[in-house]
Amino acid sequence: MRAFLTQLIAAIPIVLSVAPLLASDAWPGFAESPHFGEQVREIRIETDEPAVRLVVVAPGVDQIDPAKPSRVVFFATPNGNTVEQTLGCQMADGLDWHYNIQHIAAQHRKLQEVNTRENLVLVCLEAQGLSWPSWRAKHGDNAALIRDVVGEVLAVIPLSHPSVTLASHSGGGSFMFGFINGSDAIPDWIDRIIFLDSNYGFQTEDGHGDKLIAWLSDDANRRLVVIAYDDREITYKGKKVVSDTGGTFRATHRMLDRFKRDGEITEAREGEFDSYAAVDGRARLMIHTNPENLILHTRLVGEMNGYLHAMTLHTPEQNKWGTFGGPRAYMQWVQPPPEGYGEAPEADDTGEDAVGPGVTIPPRPADAVGGRDFMKSVAELSPPKREAAIRDELLRGNIPGFLREFVTIHTLAMTGDDVEVTATYEVAPDYLAIGSDDDFVRVPMTPMTAQAVADAFGCTLATRKMVNDIYGQAQVKLGPLPLTEDRTSVTTFLQHHGLIEWQREGKPLGALVAGIKKDVVVSNRVQEKPNRVAIYGWHRLDGKPIQPLTTVHINTYVDYSHGIRLVRRAIRVNDEPTTVDSVLADPDLAALLSDEGTIERPRY
Repeated sequence: MRAFLTQLIAAIPIVLSVAPLLASDAWPGFAESPHFGEQVREIRIETDEPAVRLVVVAPGVDQIDPAKPSRVVFFATPNGNTVEQTLGCQMADGLDWHYNIQHIAAQHRKLQEVNTRENLVLVCLEAQGLSWPSWRAKHGDNAALIRDVVGEVLAVIPLSHPSVTLASHSGGGSFMFGFINGSDAIPDWIDRIIFLDSNYGFQTEDGHGDKLIAWLSDDANRRLVVIAYDDREITYKGKKVVSDTGGTFRATHRMLDRFKRDGEITEAREGEFDSYAAVDGRARLMIHTNPENLILHTRLVGEMNGYLHAMTLHTPEQNKWGTFGGPRAYMQWVQPPPEGYGEAPEADDTGEDAVGPGVTIPPRPADAVGGRDFMKSVAELSPPKREAAIRDELLRGNIPGFLREFVTIHTLAMTGDDVEVTATYEVAPDYLAIGSDDDFVRVPMTPMTAQAVADAFGCTLATRKMVNDIYGQAQVKLGPLPLTEDRTSVTTFLQHHGLIEWQREGKPLGALVAGIKKDVVVSNRVQEKPNRVAIYGWHRLDGKPIQPLTTVHINTYVDYSHGIRLVRRAIRVNDEPTTVDSVLADPDLAALLSDEGTIERPRY
């Protein structure tokens, strides 16, 4: 193991395709990445068989400021995930869903955007067999081996005396406890340790608490961050996920019990989390209360921005990047899929994305259920559990094929200087649905669920003006068919979908259809009245909407009439690429998409 063998990259199969190695504008052994001006290196550390594989992602040489301090983050992969899946990329046909759950590379890039104090390098480590606990079990001297891995990797990164963060998700926590076991004290060049639902292996009798407390107490700038959730009662296929002694809820409380022996613990409720502080606030342990007993294991990391939160807690960048708990704050930093996995946006001659972020809907899984069976499966769930099931099903790609081909909308407006501007943008031909072309159901959902799905797919929601423009340019206009009883039940959702299909008989799937639902829209009124949902539309055949723009309902209210129309975030104004968000924030251009003036925060 101590024979440190490096296998240089010709191409990392999923994460990166790279330029020839040893380029003059990259570090020795590194290669330029085509994405975000980065440089990358793959390293394999072997004995008689492959043992550890890692990828180093660093800023380009021209982005590194030698006058600034530097930080290297070691992130250990979760069980069952490769380095590439942990780093993440945009979804495309043929890619496994794991590429869209953690997005550590994109979160790290967002971190670098807001943290201009440091040069940040990410090292993502994968154990043979995709399990750090299993790898450690095979290597009796694993603690020393892990220390060697960290030391050897730092030796090939040409930065002077970087600070080091150790971080992990899931079984990657075993890597970190192996490192802690490697000596009597945690090294002083480590100043932040992060467990993202990965502290299963904490044991007081192994001295983990003693070492963490001594390390934290020795320097006021050191931080321990633990993010976990109440996993005691969650089930999967009728069986409990964790044993009566397992899980991160119990592991976190073992940590708290050890901290209590040496000092005071303070407790507070922060949103859905119970937050605990120990060792003069240098240790922060957060446990999601999980009242609905959902499986939050990966959501804590990706959907809730767990990596960003843990990296910025108690730093100048805290709360400057987005919101802990979601929505995803880093989607613009997710790199395209690799060659051979769907179409990536064309690049112009500057190397920038010529058309903005693409629509990245995952391929429909082979085992995906039909729309009606799915709706029956959620009919008796509580609203929060139903929403979680809808979100998960959409994010895994159980979406009919006809919704994947977007339709172009044309619009024009006059600037304040009486100059005409034109724009084209793309919208889904119908409202979000679950299932296949032969068996789909249009699914009402909360705006929070809709926003999470839109973010993951490179999309946004429509404004009132956009809804009007879509109706005006629709190929298929159908009259509203209101229902009055049991408006919020799944039974009524199915009934209304059936009525629309009866109306639509003989019309082709994929044609732009309108007049069948009220739209959940983005609006300034959502910011004026927080925790509300804005709805508008359901045009009659005379072009007049049944529903004026309103925020009368709380944002958890969902009824059969609500529809979610996805709008591609990329837009062209006078044939120049930009984004919907940028247009809505521009006083000269907002009229292209909004009849409310500028909309500074077009999201939920």
